Amino acid sequence: MAAAALRQRVAALGRRLGPPGARDTFLAKGSANLDKLKDLCSEGKEHPSTLFQLYTQAVLDITYFEENQLVDEDFPEESALPKLKELISVLSEPEDLVRECGIKEPINILGAELLECLYWRKGALLYMYCHTAKERSEWVRENIATFKKCLNDGVQYLMKMLSFRCPLQLDEDISLQDKDTARLLSEGIFSDTHLLAMMYSGEMCYWGLKHCGEGKQESLESIDPVSNSDWGSRSQSISLDFQETGRNMLTKYVAVCEGPLKGQGWNTTSAKQMLHYFVKSHN
Repeated sequence: MAAAALRQRVAALGRRLGPPGARDTFLAKGSANLDKLKDLCSEGKEHPSTLFQLYTQAVLDITYFEENQLVDEDFPEESALPKLKELISVLSEPEDLVRECGIKEPINILGAELLECLYWRKGALLYMYCHTAKERSEWVRENIATFKKCLNDGVQYLMKMLSFRCPLQLDEDISLQDKDTARLLSEGIFSDTHLLAMMYSGEMCYWGLKHCGEGKQESLESIDPVSNSDWGSRSQSISLDFQETGRNMLTKYVAVCEGPLKGQGWNTTSAKQMLHYFVKSHN
């Protein structure tokens, strides 16, 4: 079952590549991984985890090229949402495939780093879209529910990305020269991307509070940006408290940037201004 399902996904992904002459570096990498996958599937000797991970890497490479196209085109107002939905659906395929094969915990097959990449890409894509869309004031007014859902889902994808690895538990064995690194790991920050995810989450919550108000959000399961279906088979449907979530994310971001990462080039001015807005709107 796993091999048949994987072959089907590989064929679908291959159709996104376009003609060989028009491929950039990422499409070429994705194509090479797909070719390798086809060979391994035919041989039938490789462990399923290797096949799933190779497929996931191909998904990440091929969709990255398509994401860059959207960004370069400044997310065209007429066509961006359907394309966003399509890309997020494709980025959900590796997890869907693993679950279809009877594995309840994808992390046991894909590993934390690949899952973090998938959720980071989904969250960052919605962040970039909302960053552009919020400047289109007329569109936001006419599509406030869609805008709110994009923000809500984007934040939840990033929060999920931050949840895959357990923060380090500090103990007396941590040596003094490692204290800054230990502090970062204890906050669940394992890379620059983890820190950016906190900032992006806080910023999207700020946009949500500023543009959508603090009233209770509608049932997000009934709101969809495109054609009455959701981003992926497991769309985010829990309504966030933008104020509380944003405040928590940005407070942690500022504490880390002005603590263990002080002097490392991380700017907190914008984060502090947004935190002030959260406090002001609460009062």
